[in-house]
Amino acid sequence: MSNHNEYFMRRFLLAAMLILTLAAMPAQHCLGQNSKVDANRSVVVLYENDVHCALDGYAKVAGLRDAIRDTAVVLLVSSGDYLQGNTAGAISKGQYVVDLMRAVDYDVVTLGNHEFDYKVPRLLELTRQLNADVVCANFVDLATGRNLFAPYVIKQAGPWKIAFIGAVTPSTMQSEKYAFFSDDGKPLYSLLADRVYTLVQQSADEARRQGADFVVLLSHLGEDKTDEEVDSHGLATNTRGIDVILDGHTHSLRPADTVLNLDGKPVPVTQTGYELANLGKMLISPSGTISLSMIPVASIAQLSSKVQKVNEKVKKEVDAATSKVVCHSDYVLQILDDAGEYLVRYAETNAGDLVTDAYRHALGADIALTNAGGLRNQLSAGDITYGDLIRLLPYDNFLTLVEAKGSTIVELLRRTTEKMSYDNGDFPQCSGLRYTVHTDVHSITDVEVLSPDGKYQPIDPDRTYRLVTIDYCVAGGGFAGVLEHCKVLQKTNIHYRDALDDYVRQVLKGKIGIDYAKPQGRITVKP
Repeated sequence: MSNHNEYFMRRFLLAAMLILTLAAMPAQHCLGQNSKVDANRSVVVLYENDVHCALDGYAKVAGLRDAIRDTAVVLLVSSGDYLQGNTAGAISKGQYVVDLMRAVDYDVVTLGNHEFDYKVPRLLELTRQLNADVVCANFVDLATGRNLFAPYVIKQAGPWKIAFIGAVTPSTMQSEKYAFFSDDGKPLYSLLADRVYTLVQQSADEARRQGADFVVLLSHLGEDKTDEEVDSHGLATNTRGIDVILDGHTHSLRPADTVLNLDGKPVPVTQTGYELANLGKMLISPSGTISLSMIPVASIAQLSSKVQKVNEKVKKEVDAATSKVVCHSDYVLQILDDAGEYLVRYAETNAGDLVTDAYRHALGADIALTNAGGLRNQLSAGDITYGDLIRLLPYDNFLTLVEAKGSTIVELLRRTTEKMSYDNGDFPQCSGLRYTVHTDVHSITDVEVLSPDGKYQPIDPDRTYRLVTIDYCVAGGGFAGVLEHCKVLQKTNIHYRDALDDYVRQVLKGKIGIDYAKPQGRITVKP
């Protein structure tokens, strides 16, 4: 072989070895303009959770991040639930949100349960458009057994290597069940409910072996221990080597709960609330000390002009699609109580009456039920636009008609009212039906069905009734899965807010009047 050929062969072999070496290295990323190592610069991790399409706050978040970059290395992360929750997400199936988040330029995000609302193919399509690393340790494709996203990523932030692990609540497999199964019931994906703590621990151990100085969990687990017995505090107690848990899911404002880990070391667990009311700030000093604080987003003076331009474009497009007035209401369509809690989740409301009346009218059913968690935003008295209907009913839900025996309906009512609380998203608002809940003894009595002559009759446990609800509840996502095995009479393409739109236009002739001034006495709650 000539010297000339030997030279190029050596160059080729060296290049190949370099490629193989780089491929074997863990995911580590620098911070662009912040990547220069400077032991005298602090590191700031700005964090949020459960933004739920509160798009106006993004320009302030980006503005503050850009301002801090003058004096510190900055990372921006999210603990999930950004794609759904309001008009912009609903009408674009998450696209408008991704457009804004891409403009903001996040570093790392994990998944919340509402990222699954549009099903997994859409989730993958949207997350591919983000500039951010998407991490989730407990989301697998059952066909391959592989994670759909990296369990963790390591970021070089000034002098420090920071590992970010992601985890999403496994209760998503119930609340968004339709995203995890095929139409014929075959399981497609899993969130590995019995292995969440183990998988996070494995990721933490591996990140430490790869040289991580700090390990941060982006958690969409929350503090509700009833969610598959997996929660952020439980995770902290059952693991070691995690420095901070940036939590989400339960919409709490928690500057820093302290939980002792397996080694008895304190681990701060923090949440920022929801809808960008606050932005969390995790500060790592040059000496490696971590401190946490909350910044009310309303107090942020800085504004990113780049993000604001994208936001204005999105708002203009949303307004064009939603500004047309569909009706007038003489009364507030209530879903909140005086304390700002979800009244619709523990008592009858006029909004629940109106929505279920619209369902029942749309398909001529005997009974209509809807889960309280599907009603999201209260509407003021006055003119109501199509955008307002989207705010009230923002999810991708469609009407489905099933056959249900009277005994099945009573069982549904019993199981969905066992947990009476401000956060019972399964609480059933109803039409063509009335019932009494006894909270102390967890029982249901006086279940009656409206007959064609306008009178209520005791429900017949052996009779089959035509019941309309949303596909989410029939697929097992709501109502404790009670309707999952009922015979489906009709799957429709009628969106639940379009059923309401048609009802207020055609039946109510554009005016919501005295009949809906207050709840109509369909649900009685007693001790």
